[in-house]
Amino acid sequence: MGADRRGAGAAGRPRGKAFAPEYQGALGSLSVNSSLTDVLETGVRELRAAEAAGELGEVARCGLAVAEASRRLGRIDEADRAWKASYRAAREAGDVGAMAWALWSGGTLARQRGALALAYRLLRLAAELGERGGDVVVRGYSLAGLAETGRIQGDYQAVGELHEQLLAEARRRGEARHTVWALEGIAQMHRNTGSYDRALELFEEAAETAGRADDRRGRAWALRGIADVVSVRDGDVERALALLSEAEVACREMELSSALAYNHKMRGNVLYRAGRYAEARDTYAGALEEFRAMDEPRGTALSRLGLAKALARLGRDTAETAAELAELRDTLNRIGLRHARDMVEKAAAELGVGPLPSGEEEAPR
Repeated sequence: MGADRRGAGAAGRPRGKAFAPEYQGALGSLSVNSSLTDVLETGVRELRAAEAAGELGEVARCGLAVAEASRRLGRIDEADRAWKASYRAAREAGDVGAMAWALWSGGTLARQRGALALAYRLLRLAAELGERGGDVVVRGYSLAGLAETGRIQGDYQAVGELHEQLLAEARRRGEARHTVWALEGIAQMHRNTGSYDRALELFEEAAETAGRADDRRGRAWALRGIADVVSVRDGDVERALALLSEAEVACREMELSSALAYNHKMRGNVLYRAGRYAEARDTYAGALEEFRAMDEPRGTALSRLGLAKALARLGRDTAETAAELAELRDTLNRIGLRHARDMVEKAAAELGVGPLPSGEEEAPR
């Protein structure tokens, strides 16, 4: 069943260089660093041409690029319509690999919107179809999506081994972009469990790997991770802010709306840790607006948490702070983000407003 098939868009790519396998068919020549507006415009144009020609396989491939560009630009409804249309075209064409890619896109969008149960279901289906169709790339991306969903929930024991497995596979195939993703995921788990030295090593390796591969998106995320660690471990505010400013340039040039919002949220974290509460308040408020505009509940909740902490430090009423933290805890519990929920409890203790009022029951896993 073609177990070593590399998947659409991968053939002929040099090892060690980043490429975007989600850009396929007429869009296969686009760079991983292409402006998302350019990707969307090209994708829509080629999609219309494929529809006019009745080329269902090409409709599915172009629709995938439209879905991914829309998702990353924060155009959630457009992304939702596009991945579903891509899947329908792929199914009608009998293209199992294209069906898998569409489901991967839908699962990634579901995670971004906080619908984690749906994300798990779609990504599992995508991995199964990728294996059935012999497309190791979409299978790997889908398994990575499952691993990332578990990681952001805080279920490190369940997904740590999968991250390591995917890292080994990516290195073996010379897929720099996926190598960077896995390094960053493993680094984030070490950072969240207090292993700062190891986290920094892995984030720095990810940044170096992304730089060699010309993966600007991956490097921007890695720089954000480095900034976080040097801020929390070393208290090096100026270095952290400089790293975030460097990452922001790439986010703006490529129009990475979600990455930019998370960059701003991290800037708020750095300022808050430095005791610069008024600056942190304003930065968190800006990130909150960005996440709300994208309908991204996880980023919205984390920005609200940072803003609540900054306002408390600036003299907000204790009862108001406790009430907002309790609401945030319940929101994060509904989404299923256990690690973030624990962050709220720690914030309450840090600010002296705990224990929080009892809230909703534990969300089912």
